[in-house]
Amino acid sequence: MATPPTGSRARGVDFLSIDSMLTEEEQMIRDSVRAFVNDKVLPIMAECFEEGRFPTELIPEMGEMGLLGSYLEGYGCAGTSHTAYGLVCQELERGDSGIRSFVSVQTSLVMFPIHAYGSEEQKQKWLPKLASGEAIGCFGLTEPDYGSDPGAMITRAERTDSGWLLNGAKMWITNGSMSDVAVVWAQTEDGIRGFLVETGTPGYEIRTQKHKFSLRASVTSELYFDKVALPEDAILPKSAGLKSPLSCLSSARFGISWGAIGLASACYEEALRYGSERIVFGKPVVAHQLQQAKLADMLTAITKGQLLNLRVSRMREDGSADFAHISMAKRDGCRTARDCARVAREMLGANGIVFEYPIARHMANIESVYTYEGTDDVHTLILGQRITGHAAYS
Repeated sequence: MATPPTGSRARGVDFLSIDSMLTEEEQMIRDSVRAFVNDKVLPIMAECFEEGRFPTELIPEMGEMGLLGSYLEGYGCAGTSHTAYGLVCQELERGDSGIRSFVSVQTSLVMFPIHAYGSEEQKQKWLPKLASGEAIGCFGLTEPDYGSDPGAMITRAERTDSGWLLNGAKMWITNGSMSDVAVVWAQTEDGIRGFLVETGTPGYEIRTQKHKFSLRASVTSELYFDKVALPEDAILPKSAGLKSPLSCLSSARFGISWGAIGLASACYEEALRYGSERIVFGKPVVAHQLQQAKLADMLTAITKGQLLNLRVSRMREDGSADFAHISMAKRDGCRTARDCARVAREMLGANGIVFEYPIARHMANIESVYTYEGTDDVHTLILGQRITGHAAYS
């Protein structure tokens, strides 16, 4: 397996001196994750992607660095700013979407709902282990027949004399086959509620999804619940209705908006590096007019995405951001990443499709990121409703 060219180490894309708008702590966190990606992630990601393997050996170090549950307070979590969490996602996705997805799910879809909706006993039991990487979690919302319409889920939990009886199935579950606990959302007589289901519980089956073109260095699974008996304290007591899982998705989408710009930056930097070294018609590829136009477009789109993400981050920190602001950032980031990956592939020519270079890997991954945590169409309609007051998707 060929190793990535040494030039693929990131210098960072910062045309408008956005670093000056970050705190020293945020810059330090970003730089530490950038070094981790350069030194530990990039050298193995082509091999992991080709083999369809998540690099579990990196989990302990990510825990030690405070990347798991980073913006949460207490219980072993780092308590960083939302901007710092965004920067973490940006740098991780520059390495690979699978790495960022692991951290995003662990943080925003598992630790956040336990932190926000769990009992003190649930927090004490799970959050320190999840923060260190000793335990892994997954998030069960999407079903085989219900993705963009989670409110129509058919997974159901019914009360029993001793607790709950859970039946149903979940699909496209990141981290599922490596998880110790699943945050599962189910219909109850009181509406949608969240439950903690531990791996190994009788009737709970996890199947790994194989044969993926995208997110190959990520674990994707199906969860099945056949008369799964849960104790009374398995329920997240503060969860109430669809707004609870949707709040988790807002947190995850926020991280994705930053991650997508990291992916776009990786493609831009690789295209610039490659084009500066590749000689065509007697001069570097980047010396030709059409290629300079492509780089200018990529740089402009990335810079706009960085500014949008930073503004939404600061709004989250002062409490003024809502789901529509996050939808704009996720939608724009994924569109930018998709375009940059495609254009960078053009600039690398035939080399754009081989494992030695990261572009085709990013191209494949962004197709999943573009779709999950709310499709582009869904985010478009969320913005449309905010603009017009009419919900076109209902």
